[in-house]
Amino acid sequence: MEAFAARSAKMRDLFDESFLRDFGAREPYHALLSGLDVQGQLLGRSAVHQSLYLWSKTMLPGYILTMLGDRMEMAHSIEGRVPFLDHQVVETIRSQPVSLKIRGMTEKYVLREAVRDVITDTVYRRQKHPFMSPPATLNPKAKLHDFMQDRLRGRALASIPFFDQRKVTGLLDRLGSMDEGARVANDQILMFLTSACVLQERFQLAA
Repeated sequence: MEAFAARSAKMRDLFDESFLRDFGAREPYHALLSGLDVQGQLLGRSAVHQSLYLWSKTMLPGYILTMLGDRMEMAHSIEGRVPFLDHQVVETIRSQPVSLKIRGMTEKYVLREAVRDVITDTVYRRQKHPFMSPPATLNPKAKLHDFMQDRLRGRALASIPFFDQRKVTGLLDRLGSMDEGARVANDQILMFLTSACVLQERFQLAA
C-alpha cells in the first residue's frame, strides 16, 4: 500500500491545476471502501488475508486480468488458462492458515514445498518479483524510450486535459540526473501516461 500511495503522489504532481481544483478534494478511497465488505472480510483478520481480499477485489479484476490476462487474451483471439485461479485451488488455499501461505519473507510457502523435489534450489529460494517490461527510462537509445518521449512531449499528451504537459516534460528533463532507482520508480508513471496517449491517439477518449 505504501508503494501504491507513493505512485499516487507522483501522479498527482503531474495533474493539471484546473483538474486538481475540480477533483483534487475528492476522497477516492471512500468510493473504493464502499464497494468492499469491510466488516465481514477485513476487520479482525490477519494482514495477509486482508491483503489477499483487497487484491482479489481491486488489482486482480482491475489490472491483472484486464491488462495481463483475460481481456488482453480475448482481444487477440487467445483462450488462456490460469490454473491457480481454478476454483478448487482457490478454495483449498483459502482454507489454509497464514503460516502455509507466507513464512517470514518466503512467499507461496506451501507451493514451494509441494514442488521442491522437481525444481532447482535457485527457483525454490528465489523471492517473487513483479512481471514488468524493461524500464524505458534506463535505455535512452531504445525505441520504447523514443516512443515515450515523442508521445509525452507531443500533441498526444497535450490533448489530454488531465495532465500538465509542462510538469511531465520537466520530469522527462530530470531523468538524466536521476540514479537508476529513481528512474525505475518514475518509469511506471511515465508508462501509464504513455498508454493514455496511445488510447487518446486511437480513440480520442478525452476532448
